[in-house]
Amino acid sequence: MLKNQPPPLKTPEQWLAKVAPEARHEGNLKLFLGYAPGVGKTYSMLAEGIRRHSRGEDVVIAVVQTHDRKGVVELAANLETIPLKKLEYKGTIFEEMDLEAILARHPQVALVDELAHTNIEGVRHQKRYEDVMALLAANIDVISTVNIQHIESIKPLVHSITGIEVRESIPDWVMERANEVVMVDLTPEALQNRMQRGDIYPMERVPRALTNFFRRGNLIALRELALRQVAESVDRTLESYMEQKDITQNWAVRERIAVCISANRKAQQLMARAARMAHAINADFYAVHVEADEALDDWALKTLQANIRFARDLGAEIFRIRGASVAEAVAEFVREKRVTHVIFGRSAVQGWRKYLYTSAVHRFLRDAPPVDVHIVTQENDE
Repeated sequence: MLKNQPPPLKTPEQWLAKVAPEARHEGNLKLFLGYAPGVGKTYSMLAEGIRRHSRGEDVVIAVVQTHDRKGVVELAANLETIPLKKLEYKGTIFEEMDLEAILARHPQVALVDELAHTNIEGVRHQKRYEDVMALLAANIDVISTVNIQHIESIKPLVHSITGIEVRESIPDWVMERANEVVMVDLTPEALQNRMQRGDIYPMERVPRALTNFFRRGNLIALRELALRQVAESVDRTLESYMEQKDITQNWAVRERIAVCISANRKAQQLMARAARMAHAINADFYAVHVEADEALDDWALKTLQANIRFARDLGAEIFRIRGASVAEAVAEFVREKRVTHVIFGRSAVQGWRKYLYTSAVHRFLRDAPPVDVHIVTQENDE
């Protein structure tokens, strides 16, 4: 390895294996998530640290960015702070979190601001989230902060909304590693008022900020993204709890609609109906195709591909699953994804086709957990 070259980043699998609960005792990670600078993430992190300290827990500040905000500075003064490590890089002195000093001090809780930060050369890890993983592996609880635009998979969408390229990010699996995600919320109007008072940036930067990143439309969209991220985190927590407690029934706390798609040229009518239903009840929307053993001919394959593209355009999340029996495969999918509504098309209603269709629906109802089933009549496709 070349001198001063940072070690290679560990893969998500390596990090998760290293901090897996069954592998060792580990710390808990609590994240305060914001949708823009200035909503109060750092303040909330410090307030949480002070509350824990008042309960007798050993809490230290590993790194905090006060930006000279009076309220943040006053809160930080109430807790022990681990001095930052000073490093010289290209003739300039930088300060970074001192991971080794924190590990040696070994508090119960460490407060680590700005999780997506990139470290300067000369420290153990290239990214701050890697430092956090090392603290968790040492059985130290970590409370940290991150903005929605710094999540890797969301960066492109943020760029398309705001026109601003986000340089620093954390992998999505870091969010999944968090034991708790709390959104620090503030209405866009209140955030703009804070900006105008000079509570976020110096006054000379305010007009430019309000006409760029802090435009009201940008803030509304970013807030929506953050709310959805927290909802996904809550959903994962619920699913984990249900698995741990071996709860097999479907708790319909969140609506999910699944529509079955095929190579039938009339399937787009069915998908459009399902999309309208999903939109009406603000449900997650899944499109499911069961791949049987027999191969499709060219015409059927092209039709299926067109149907899948159509479903994706409607906002559906596409799933292609294998199964000898469509009924059994869809029933298993409903169980795994905790689907609340399933939509089937009804087009073949004459003779032996009617018998096969009715038999398949009955097999699904027999095998599936409790779920609402919608039969949508389509034009006959003879």
